[in-house]
Amino acid sequence: MHRALGIALLALLPPCLSAESIRVVASIKPVHALVASVMKGVGSPELLVTSSASPHHYSLRPSDVRHIATADVVFWVGPSLEGFLAKPLANFKAVRTETLLEAPGVRLLPSRAMGADHDWRTVNQDDTKRADASVETSDHDHDGVEDPHIWLDPGNAIAMARRIGGVLAELEPARRREFEANTSALIGRLEVLDGKIIEQLGPVKDTPYLVFHDAYQYYERRYGLNVVGAIVASAEQRPGARRLREIRNRIRLTEARCVFNEPQYESALVETVIDGSGARSAILDPLGAQLRAGPESYFLLMDTLTEALRDCLQDSS
Repeated sequence: MHRALGIALLALLPPCLSAESIRVVASIKPVHALVASVMKGVGSPELLVTSSASPHHYSLRPSDVRHIATADVVFWVGPSLEGFLAKPLANFKAVRTETLLEAPGVRLLPSRAMGADHDWRTVNQDDTKRADASVETSDHDHDGVEDPHIWLDPGNAIAMARRIGGVLAELEPARRREFEANTSALIGRLEVLDGKIIEQLGPVKDTPYLVFHDAYQYYERRYGLNVVGAIVASAEQRPGARRLREIRNRIRLTEARCVFNEPQYESALVETVIDGSGARSAILDPLGAQLRAGPESYFLLMDTLTEALRDCLQDSS
């Protein structure tokens, strides 16, 4: 009798509680948000970079290593972004690794290696042609290194969501319908988000501005924005006096309205280059470093990014 009662009670439990779900790890908040959305009602992925630290400088904690070692799958962008993961993932050969830079349908752009004196508008147009060619051929072998900030284009986020959903359904086929339904709902929300951003940025898309480091070209290309330079050539390098002079000159020549910093970096550099120029300063956060992790954080990240750009670039006169 007790055995029959126990079986009956198990049958009444929600599906997500009747069996242990697969163990899933995501590298950074934007990836974690997409994975968490696809897993909604089934399980919760672990997030590695939980703090405001940049993935360019992150060091794994012992708890991170344990999560990776016991995972069924780890979702990351790729070694050009999360270099700290390359060696551990190579060591744990039994753990499935999904590199989202290689997800079908992701549009890749080559990294822009350029100084402050380059014509960014010309380079942007050249890159657009190369990116369009990559979409047509589905070829990820560009000249040079791909820009890893792929999630800042909602079109890429849709491709990433499809790949995430397919992998999870393959690993846990009993929950395939739930993963497929969640993926479909997520894609619908991403399409709505994309249309909303197009509308919000339309009035300011031609206004010139500079960023702290060149992390936004997927976003810029998607919405036709007029970025004219970056303070640092890469997130790992601090600019010297010569580069700062070049940036100040570029702000003057382009009449840039805004220079954007990031929460992980000191604000003194931005204040130095805009001093006396009339340009404004504001914060862009491409990683959602200050947001609470979860399925909504991707949408909050993109909304916050869009609002910061629109508010700083719009004419306040």
